[in-house]
Amino acid sequence: MNKVPDIKFLSVASECLKALAHPVRLRVLFLLESERLTVGEIAKECGVVSHVASEHLRLMQRCGILSRERDGQKTYYQICESHVYEILDCMRNKFLEISPAR
Repeated sequence: MNKVPDIKFLSVASECLKALAHPVRLRVLFLLESERLTVGEIAKECGVVSHVASEHLRLMQRCGILSRERDGQKTYYQICESHVYEILDCMRNKFLEISPAR
C-alpha cells in the first residue's frame, strides 16, 4: 500500500496545483513549453493586458514553476520545473488527444 502524504506536503502540492488551475496560466505554460517569452509577448498571445499577465507570471514564479532571466532591456520567462512538462503532456493526452510536440 502507498504511503499517504502528510498534510504539510498536501498543502504545498495544493498551492502549486491551484497556481496551474487557471486557463490563462495553463495557456502561458503551453506557450513557454518550447520557448522563453517576455511579458508583452505572453500578454498578446493570451489576449490579456500586460499587468494581468505579470500577475499570473509572478504567481507561478513564487510557486517555483517559472523563472525569469534578463537579457539587456528585456526579461524573459521560462519553465524551470521539469515536472510541468509531464503535466502538460498529461493534459494534452487527456484533453486534446494528440501526441506531444516535443
